[in-house]
Amino acid sequence: MTRLLVHVEGQTDEAFVNQVLAPHLECRGFSQVSARLMGNARQRARRGGITGWPSARSDILRHLREDRGCIATIMVDYYGLPQRGGEAWPQRARATLRPFPEKAGSIERALLEDIARNMGAGFNKHRFVPYLAMHEFEALLFSNCERFGDGIGHPNLIPKLQKIRHAFVSPEEINDSPKSAPSKRIQALVVDYQKPLHGTIAAMSIGIHCIRAECPHFCDWLARLEQSLPSSR
Repeated sequence: MTRLLVHVEGQTDEAFVNQVLAPHLECRGFSQVSARLMGNARQRARRGGITGWPSARSDILRHLREDRGCIATIMVDYYGLPQRGGEAWPQRARATLRPFPEKAGSIERALLEDIARNMGAGFNKHRFVPYLAMHEFEALLFSNCERFGDGIGHPNLIPKLQKIRHAFVSPEEINDSPKSAPSKRIQALVVDYQKPLHGTIAAMSIGIHCIRAECPHFCDWLARLEQSLPSSR
């Protein structure tokens, strides 16, 4: 029986994991899938910002050591990750210079190596499956704009959502500037948008299979999780 712990940054990701991701993965062999908020995420959410890598790493290492039968992953937004100083995430600053297809993977490989090094010799790398949402969770909601608009009770916005989506090759490429990140675009259209509530409702309406089909990096993460099960190796 394999348990999966998903380390997340906030309540939106927490709800997505527990209500959308967990049912999918538990049907495929995980005995339990649950989200874990990193650090003081609930307090930090009121101030903004993402936790630094040293704190995130400490949480991940603790859970891997305390539960030797678990697999751990993270679901955090590429957008907003600390890039410099003591809080920086490995390779985040350099990733800005890489082509889009290489950005997330370069960081994820660095995270895996850092965790493996701190876990020590003999650590099974299959037990840690890092994932960065490109460029943030809200991009996944553009996988199906019709279901997105209907799901949050704003079908009148479907054409505007589709216009945003059609400007990019995939939802994951919707850019990450402070004014045009996916969440900023949504909030500009939906005045009453509440991320934990509407984000989860929209994701449930869209469905994980549709998100997987439209978002290659998200699809890769699901595949890596499914392949991490002992029966898949």
